[in-house]
Amino acid sequence: MKFRTLVEPPEPMRGLEVPPGVVAALGGGVRPPVTITVNGDSWKSRVAILRGRHLPVPSNANRQAAGVAIGEEAEVEVELEPDAEPRVVVAHADFTRALADDPVARAAYDNLAYSHKREHVRAIESAKKPETRRRRIEKAIVTLRG
Repeated sequence: MKFRTLVEPPEPMRGLEVPPGVVAALGGGVRPPVTITVNGDSWKSRVAILRGRHLPVPSNANRQAAGVAIGEEAEVEVELEPDAEPRVVVAHADFTRALADDPVARAAYDNLAYSHKREHVRAIESAKKPETRRRRIEKAIVTLRG
């Protein structure tokens, strides 16, 4: 489903406003999982509801990849497609082993939303040194144990 909208400045409660009729036509409730395409760049997200407005908020990386300047109030064509594929986060082998060794942390991790799982995995995978990765895995396990 395509529509045109303004790219609003990255202030609180801003993003790409989706007309309510588009959200309804997508199905999947008021916060449907979608694939968003702007200027040929696509990413997966959910349509958020912020102050009564439907706003998928593109990250800085998404805005840059789509060629949209931060803070630029430019009208762009946006394509939203329902995203029915299950969202899967592939964890580093070391993190997978650590979760397997700790059933409490594993259960907590399994109950996390996709985005929170992704945060743990990104932090671990962004480590440049093995010892940093190991510390981040240990920290994730402690955090998950609560």
